[in-house]
Amino acid sequence: METPSPSHNNNMITVTEPLISNKSNPKVPKGGFRALPFIVANSAFEKVASFGLLPNMILYLTREYRLEAATGANILFFWSAATNLMPIIGAFLADSYVGRFPMIGFGSVVSLLGMFLLWLTTVIPQARPAPCVQFSDSCPSATTLQLLFLYSSLGLISIGAGGVRSSSLAFGADQLGKERTLKMHKSERASSAASPIYVKSSLPKSSLLTRFAQVFVAAYKNRSIPSSTQATNEVYHSRKDTLLLAPIDQVEELKAIIKIIPIWSTGMMMSVTISPGSFPVLQATTMDRHITSKFEVPAGSFGVFMVISIFLWISLYDRVIIPLASKLKGKPVRFSLKQRMGIGILLSSTSMAALAMAESIRRETAIREGFSDDPNAVVHMSALWLLPYHVLGGLAEAFNAIGQNEFYYTELPKSMSSIAVTLAEMGFSAAYIVASFIMTSVDSLTKRGGEESWVSSNINRGHYDYYYWLLASLGLVNFSYYLFCSKAYGPCRGEGYNNPDEATREMTID
Repeated sequence: METPSPSHNNNMITVTEPLISNKSNPKVPKGGFRALPFIVANSAFEKVASFGLLPNMILYLTREYRLEAATGANILFFWSAATNLMPIIGAFLADSYVGRFPMIGFGSVVSLLGMFLLWLTTVIPQARPAPCVQFSDSCPSATTLQLLFLYSSLGLISIGAGGVRSSSLAFGADQLGKERTLKMHKSERASSAASPIYVKSSLPKSSLLTRFAQVFVAAYKNRSIPSSTQATNEVYHSRKDTLLLAPIDQVEELKAIIKIIPIWSTGMMMSVTISPGSFPVLQATTMDRHITSKFEVPAGSFGVFMVISIFLWISLYDRVIIPLASKLKGKPVRFSLKQRMGIGILLSSTSMAALAMAESIRRETAIREGFSDDPNAVVHMSALWLLPYHVLGGLAEAFNAIGQNEFYYTELPKSMSSIAVTLAEMGFSAAYIVASFIMTSVDSLTKRGGEESWVSSNINRGHYDYYYWLLASLGLVNFSYYLFCSKAYGPCRGEGYNNPDEATREMTID
């Protein structure tokens, strides 16, 4: 086996070798596919815990904490926003200061603590409002301390998600490289069951934020110096001492992140239109959820159909759909990254239109059956009417969200890999804040003059269908905006070449 060659520089150890070996067993290499199950399992358990909570939380907030539907939806919007914002902060810290492995470990511990506190709200009676007094119309509301305890648990879950999600994908990619250079402080020690088999990548010399700041400072300092295409070497050298120059790679990093912002904003708006909060769960509770006479699907589990549609599309796309389409066309067929993102945006608008039509029929049925004042009554209408929304929404996510991740990872420099894979989640965070603003505005405007709000807690008196049509319309506007941004952006890397070899050379050079 090749002997590693260490070199010392500023109390750092640089080790370069084809595969980093375990000290306990030099024949066993670090990294590789055997490290991936640990990473995948850790990430999966974190997401199952948080995603599994979200659908049912609206019922927990409205029934146990006795909050209004709009208030409960706002809490969940902000919780989702924080959960999707934390990975971008975690990615910055992981890329600039901490490293990916310690960040994942920190996130796992904090996420577990948040889950434990949320569990305590269900087992400690004093942690939530007291039950309603029998034969009384008044029910005690949640106190400030009770809400603070609840918010603390949700906040810790969000922080933990930021640690795990920000680095898991990039950390998994680190395990598959064949040649790696590791820089480790002598005093650094990390421990976990699978730690000895992980490859831990080096930290950059400066933080991403510092590099961006250097570019802005250099641009500001040089703003008064005129540029000239006719400048000679003598002119350049005469000005060299007065110029503040930034490294070209820092400039390119900033240019790349600025260039993708318009397309990023279209993905953000798609998340606004496809995420009507937890209202579909409220709809499902009032519909017949029986698949058979003895099997009933829980209201919060209908989101599984969206996950199934995503999984099926991803599984069939490369192995069935693309080969079949290529065979029918007689030539290779493949959707480009920008085509996939555009299709996803259009499908998101279609999914909301399907949900609006289902809600319109459900509401008319409830009123016809005399349930106008009973929002908890179950109408004679199958909850399977909600399936088109979930299936189309899943396809929209499969096209757009996955396309976004590939787009960012391809277009941004490799030094920004953790940032690249979390930009979509940053878009989700911004989307939930915008969605909260839209929902709050709709609630405030539609209940003026004593009218029933579109998003009333009494789902049979409200007009959730109008709210969904509004989101569907915003989706169509966003699709038009995306077409403009896509055309202005130009070809992605690997696109716009005369032959594949040119694209391959360009990707290799980059």
